[in-house]
Amino acid sequence: MSNYIPDYDPSGIAEINGNLLGLPYDYNTANLIIFAVPWEVTVSYGAGTANAPQRILDASYQIDLFDFDHPDGWKQGIYLVEISQDILDKNNYYRQQAAKIIARQSEGKALTNTPDLTPILTEINQAGAQVNQWLFSQCQQAMNLGKKVAVIGGDHSSPLGYFQALANQYPDFGILHIDAHADLRDAYEGFEFSHASIMFNALKIPQISKLVQVGLRDICIDEVEIINNSNNRVFAYYDSAIKQQQYAGKTWIDLCQEIVGNLPENVHISFDVDGLDPKLCPNTGTPVPGGLELEQVYCLFREVVKSGRKIIGFDVNEVGDAEWDGNVGARIVYKLANLLDLSQK
Repeated sequence: MSNYIPDYDPSGIAEINGNLLGLPYDYNTANLIIFAVPWEVTVSYGAGTANAPQRILDASYQIDLFDFDHPDGWKQGIYLVEISQDILDKNNYYRQQAAKIIARQSEGKALTNTPDLTPILTEINQAGAQVNQWLFSQCQQAMNLGKKVAVIGGDHSSPLGYFQALANQYPDFGILHIDAHADLRDAYEGFEFSHASIMFNALKIPQISKLVQVGLRDICIDEVEIINNSNNRVFAYYDSAIKQQQYAGKTWIDLCQEIVGNLPENVHISFDVDGLDPKLCPNTGTPVPGGLELEQVYCLFREVVKSGRKIIGFDVNEVGDAEWDGNVGARIVYKLANLLDLSQK
């Protein structure tokens, strides 16, 4: 669906208008609504991803609109809903509270020691549930108007409410998950909605029939067991195994087609930028050496579209609080928006 705006010059200078890429759309005229979730309460290593939505917005004004995969992709109408200051303020407060819990655990001491930190943990888990509920209702509302929805996180816990909204719309869908980490930990560090638990929580949603993970290279024993015992509900493509196959002469295109073959017809893309080589997003929360090139990941996404599958949504998370990371993050968001639209054609 094209929302043609007659006096808009897509080759002109972007107007800094509060919308992604300076596009001239609002909530009513856009077909793709993007929600920002500036939340990173449970991050245990590098902080700053709560500022990612703003970084991505700021960087997006510098991006040219011509896209080689879908030159008219911008015409679908893309709108970034204003970043919630209330969520950002709550994030900053609860982040400090969570730091106390993480510090206590790293000393090997019980949360029940004096001062007892269990009430703080309960409060943080409730705050996480509230953010999920807020996102769920926002996504549900937009989808009920026939719009497509996407999410720009803070940390990778951000899209859970969105997954639940998608599950109300689609009886069966898969997640294509780009990440250095499997995120299959059960309430990591006691946080029910930890960034390290997003896919563990996603698997509680029965409509998510497949989870296909690509680029994993930092994983715990319990997570490997979950993958191995999932009855092919979860497929893991470990970074080292991908590279080993490529060194032996297997082409990336062949590997992409194999990866995509595991996905059902409807596909959500969940993109944690630490799945990439860290030179691309060096300020992400938990960088790991190795990883994928950006064009390599785009190639995989193109194979999803070429296979006739539909991209029904996407989330982009863990973009660092720095200009370069914002630049890369903004390009990823725009590419995914265009491929989503292309796959619907």
